Amino acid sequence: MASRLLRAVVLGPPGSGKGTVCERIAKSFGLQHLSSGHFLRENIRASSEVGILAKQYLERGLLVPDHVITRVMMTELENMQSQPWILDGFPRTLVQAEALNRICELDLVISLNIPFETLKDRLSARWIHPTSGRVYNLEFNPPQVHGVDDITGEPLIQREDDKPEAVAARLRKYKDATKSVIELYKSRGVLHSFSGTETNKIWPYVYTLVSSKVSPIHTEEED
Repeated sequence: MASRLLRAVVLGPPGSGKGTVCERIAKSFGLQHLSSGHFLRENIRASSEVGILAKQYLERGLLVPDHVITRVMMTELENMQSQPWILDGFPRTLVQAEALNRICELDLVISLNIPFETLKDRLSARWIHPTSGRVYNLEFNPPQVHGVDDITGEPLIQREDDKPEAVAARLRKYKDATKSVIELYKSRGVLHSFSGTETNKIWPYVYTLVSSKVSPIHTEEED
């Protein structure tokens, strides 16, 4: 267990490696990794009221709107009041950030700045197991059998918005939506930005930063 209730967020465009960074932080510091994508899939699978709503947008190729994703995340966060956590994929807009601010104050916001070309290459090589959300990359994390999930043996898919022609528009949309979120956290003095093309090279700096806020449950040498 972490030595205090750290509330942290990792921001980054699609393909930036924020899921990997969140997993490493969670493992190293005993935080709960809270993924908006994971909670959305759980609600859709359970056919909850908000899950049915979210599915209607996703089936039409639309982004899940603020009021739906905020409702999903607020419900989860209400259940996590006595635990330290790191948020992945939320907040993405100023409306979401303001909703989050109403229930807690963030200690730390980590922003991953990855060059456009790197993101384009990563996303174009990305394949997903739709049921679990497991992500593979044909370049650095390929499945054991091409086109097939390692655990279930079910087929992998490439999301429409990961296809090369859709990536540029998607990244531009993300940048426009999160600009005001970045500015908000910068003005509050909790934003820390890291730039680079490889998660493994960014990670030691992230580890050092989080270590300054909360004690690790094991050291890097133990990995």
